[in-house]
Amino acid sequence: MAAYHSLAFVSLSTTTMLFILWASSFSLVSALNGGFSVDLIHRDSPKSPFYNPSLTPAERLRHAFRRSINRINHFNPTASSLSQQAGPNQAEATIISDNGEYLLELSIGTPPFPIKGIADTGSDLIWTQCNPCVSCYKQKDPLFEPEKSSTYKALSCSSSQCNSLNGTCSSESSSNCQYEVTYGDQSYSHGDFARETLTLESTTGRNISFPKTLIGCGFDNKFTAGRSSASGIVGLGGGSESLITQLGSSIGGKFSHCLVPLGSETTSKLNFGSNAVVTGAGVVSTPIVQGQDPKTFYFLTLEGISVGNTRIPFSSSAFSSGEGNIIIDSGTTLTLLPPSVYSDLEAEVDKAVGGLEHVRLPGVPLNLCYKISESSSDDFNPPTITVHFSGGDLKLPPTNTFIRVSEEAVCFAFSASPGVSIFGNLSQMNFLVGYDTKEGTVSFKPTDCTKQQ
Repeated sequence: MAAYHSLAFVSLSTTTMLFILWASSFSLVSALNGGFSVDLIHRDSPKSPFYNPSLTPAERLRHAFRRSINRINHFNPTASSLSQQAGPNQAEATIISDNGEYLLELSIGTPPFPIKGIADTGSDLIWTQCNPCVSCYKQKDPLFEPEKSSTYKALSCSSSQCNSLNGTCSSESSSNCQYEVTYGDQSYSHGDFARETLTLESTTGRNISFPKTLIGCGFDNKFTAGRSSASGIVGLGGGSESLITQLGSSIGGKFSHCLVPLGSETTSKLNFGSNAVVTGAGVVSTPIVQGQDPKTFYFLTLEGISVGNTRIPFSSSAFSSGEGNIIIDSGTTLTLLPPSVYSDLEAEVDKAVGGLEHVRLPGVPLNLCYKISESSSDDFNPPTITVHFSGGDLKLPPTNTFIRVSEEAVCFAFSASPGVSIFGNLSQMNFLVGYDTKEGTVSFKPTDCTKQQ
């Protein structure tokens, strides 16, 4: 096995996505036929508007690891992370991470009003903070004012759509259809369901407006600490209110992303429609398991993981011991596995690495770390790990499974989770990952994402 030379000292973060959306004179049909794109910029990149130069790479790593572990609450099957209690074309988008999450910087209303929403594959509703606000957290940008938009239309309580959305009318002084959404980390938003124009801007300058998009206009909102850069959330999940579902036939139910390696100076891409189709040599496809609850999450079936020629069967997760036993999520850094599976995997990886000195690092919740300086990284020969999904085997090179966490240490980027199992974004980098919600598949293709246009 060749020596592993590409371990760089980089920060990492969980992954959601940044759209830049503005108004345009292009029609929907012409823009979609011509295609459009937006860059995906990591929060810790100097190109990001949220780049914090005062943080060291080690501090960014510790923060990202902590967020990755905490995100398990978002997928807690005992308390749905998205609880509604009261409730063939082309596109590419830019991803910017904010506090370990990518932001979709979009524009809503007429005239267009830019907002920055956390793009979340683990939720559905698109919502933003609105004035007049009863109780709002502090955000960096101005709040959306619906009365200044000529295309804003609150749903009425008597509308059939209000009933289908399980909306409510809790206030005697308002006839508007209201929503209440609560997340696993105890963030929440309460407000009015509305129809509004949403606009995406491409990197080529051609923009697409989607009229009558369902959004939530939040007047009572709370975010957990560290999310104040965002105006709200843009759901990219599988439910009826998500951006993906609402774009529907205009993107053919397809989207994909290509995440560049951490520390890269280039930007990642988010693609829609025909531009999101993953084909060619080396493609591995696996079914999205239908019928799982909630419909928001993209459930896959993991049959086992191999270290070299040694295969470790995948036993169970909090959701299932059979089909649909792992969630693929761009918003989680690490790949999280049941403790028994992780323990066996760690033992095999350690055996394959062979004889290197172990080290424990304060603030780094990773169990398998080696003392390897940057100057001696040529001596590090980690194994190739193969993830056996139903329908295909995905080989992960060391760049997807190990991360340099300091100048003197390298860690295995998998961890144990007593709850849900998650295939995280470190394992997805330098793969074109395509979701086809109509065919019900997720496909992976080894790709140099730094060269994606």
